[in-house]
Amino acid sequence: MANKWTPQSWRSKPIIQVPQYPDETALKVVEDRLASYPPLVFAGEARDLKRQLADVAEGKAFLLQGGDCAESFAEHGADNIRDFFRVFLQMSVVLTYGAAKPVVKVGRIAGQFAKPRSSDTETKGEVTLPSYRGDIINGIEFDEASRLPDPERQIMAYRQSAATLNLIRAFAQGGYANLEHVHEWTLGFVKDSPQSARYQALADRLGETLRFMRAIGFSADAHPRLRETDFYTSHEALLLGYEEAMTRVDSTSGDYYTTSGHMVWIGDRTRQPDHAHVEYFRGIKNPIGLKCGPSMTADGLVELCKILNPENEAGRLTLICRFGHDKVEKHLPELIRAVEKEGIKVVWSCDPMHGNTISAGGFKTRPFDFVLAEVQSFFAVHRAEGTYPGGVHFEMTGKDVTECTGGAKAVTEEDLASRYHTHCDPRLNASQALELAFLIAELLEEGRDSDKGAIAATA
Repeated sequence: MANKWTPQSWRSKPIIQVPQYPDETALKVVEDRLASYPPLVFAGEARDLKRQLADVAEGKAFLLQGGDCAESFAEHGADNIRDFFRVFLQMSVVLTYGAAKPVVKVGRIAGQFAKPRSSDTETKGEVTLPSYRGDIINGIEFDEASRLPDPERQIMAYRQSAATLNLIRAFAQGGYANLEHVHEWTLGFVKDSPQSARYQALADRLGETLRFMRAIGFSADAHPRLRETDFYTSHEALLLGYEEAMTRVDSTSGDYYTTSGHMVWIGDRTRQPDHAHVEYFRGIKNPIGLKCGPSMTADGLVELCKILNPENEAGRLTLICRFGHDKVEKHLPELIRAVEKEGIKVVWSCDPMHGNTISAGGFKTRPFDFVLAEVQSFFAVHRAEGTYPGGVHFEMTGKDVTECTGGAKAVTEEDLASRYHTHCDPRLNASQALELAFLIAELLEEGRDSDKGAIAATA
């Protein structure tokens, strides 16, 4: 089966969640142009991420994956990228301290443009138009011209991704990621939070650690790793024509990689084993993700794992679980047991966003309490099964939006209309995202304590 794979073989398979372009010739011209463009990321970087994810699979690191629901052309700007990266760094430092392990940082950025939709059309009044599927495909404005799929948008998405990557690499390697600066930002958050007393102890311990490191000469000036960081990009690879155009042969290994992002994932709606998305994913060598919703069966998951990772390579496959806060205990244990029984190597990650969307005040929103409850249940089930809760995957922004209700600085249903800016699904704002990191850090610390207790009991 694997010998028959090519970057184009997905075209012979059934496919869903893709647009119908009105001009196939224009689409082919765009895809050919993209195929001649430089790669956005390199195969060696994807392999580095895979090695780090292998550590996560073995319980030696923790995965932090997050970013925008759907990137937009209108909101692309240096300030937005900076604010996202800043909060992401703060979250990673808090989680690193809580886990006492490295945190693998993967953003939903520089490529997260396409979105699956529950319906092909949207109706307002007596007008029905194609659904908005992300800026890489069509426009969010509700008019016929905007909603017509336009292949030239793929060129725009490529160029925006390149510009975003350029700035992120500068931030990651140019001193903006200095650990001491990140800690100072976090102290400001703790000071202003209504839950400051709860978070102060962890912040104080981290501050003491940094002061000790400086006292023994381990400073950011002398050690580049304290002022630089590894950061990787990811997105749902929904638009397979774009991915095919960005697929390249690695000159050092002869393997195929998509160069649109370091990691790509298959959504819960497009994971049919005999369909186009699974066919494309099985042939590329990037680390990949697979969304697992309530309809995923144990046998179905095992089948997909064997198709997507036939060599059972650690770090290759991340299972991103998104059940809903009240469904985790029903669905997750049987999936874990099936994977463990087969000896399949995976990273288990929790997406507490997509199963917890509700309507309130005329808006889609996600209650912060539901988000936290799903993370807590995810950790609890893994602890009960004796497996490792390896990561979290969520939608967030560095801006002070009002899209998800709750949190310490409580966003109410009445607040939603004031700063509801998302182009698709509701995101955690900067304060909610960092608060979630502190709460997950507490869970990670509890896990360290229980692990020590188990070791002591067997000694």
